Amino acid sequence: MVLIPIFSFTETKKGYAVLPSDKTAGKENIREFTIVENDTLNYTLKLKLDDSGRPLYFFRNIFTPVCYTNECKPVHINFYWDLLGNYERYDLPEGKVLTKIDHDEFKQEDYEKLQEILAKQNSIFADLEMEELIAKGTDNLSDSVDAKTGATLKTIKNEVIDGAVYTCFTLWKIAYGKAVPEMLKITESYKNDRMLHSFLADNNYHYQYWAMEKVIGKDGKVNKPYEQDIERVITGKNLFTARTALQKIGNYFFSKPQKQNWLWKVYESSSYPMQIAILKKLSAIPLNQTLTEKIANGIEQSNEEQRKLKLNILKRQTRLTEKSREILAKNTDD
Repeated sequence: MVLIPIFSFTETKKGYAVLPSDKTAGKENIREFTIVENDTLNYTLKLKLDDSGRPLYFFRNIFTPVCYTNECKPVHINFYWDLLGNYERYDLPEGKVLTKIDHDEFKQEDYEKLQEILAKQNSIFADLEMEELIAKGTDNLSDSVDAKTGATLKTIKNEVIDGAVYTCFTLWKIAYGKAVPEMLKITESYKNDRMLHSFLADNNYHYQYWAMEKVIGKDGKVNKPYEQDIERVITGKNLFTARTALQKIGNYFFSKPQKQNWLWKVYESSSYPMQIAILKKLSAIPLNQTLTEKIANGIEQSNEEQRKLKLNILKRQTRLTEKSREILAKNTDD
């Protein structure tokens, strides 16, 4: 039996509350939370844990009616989110299918299209209500969406499944609903060193951004136990997280020659956008002479953007070797 700590998540705000369930499925390592949205609607959000009690992901076994004119159809579907509430995927319980308004079952391309729709956070559904999207008494797109969204009906039709607009809308609203911020609260309660190290090493860039906010102070100081984690983010394959980490950490991080030389090695093996970010970072740091000589010697092999940044780095240095000064003077006169 895995021992899982019991946390208090009781909160009431605008008729919305989250209550921890007393039920914990120990054998399956699942923690359950009751999400209460209003007086008549509540449901169970589940957190999957590994054998040591670490959280892995959230999921929900959804049953929701999708109602058209005088008919409501039950929809059974399972949703999965990462630990920060980012929708990831769905699947269907065994024996269940999705259907359209004319009772035709979804085809394979419809299921694939639904995943695309649900994965799109900036959907047209975000600022719309169903009555604005659907012509009254039908499952047809309403002309009224044109005026509000500024989009053409043709464009909107490309973002929904014909004959299942109501289903798409209803499920998207669940994927990005009120439970999402509660997932963040739950994950925050599990936060510890092991989680932060794991998040920084994860391929999920949402995890890396979240963890960086926790281990890098507003002054750019990196909590010492996470310095190597941040270095690995900087050398990682994701340009955006690498550049963000580089920009967030303070200049002091590269005050010692060892760190400066390490960063230059990263420069030499990085993509062009990352090289530019590194040159900009180095422009505000007093550099050791070995590195300034490398930068000076590489000016003539640089393109115009790199050349300007390297010259700027050299101009800001208070101590340069005679050779570096000559190179700087020669290129400044050009």
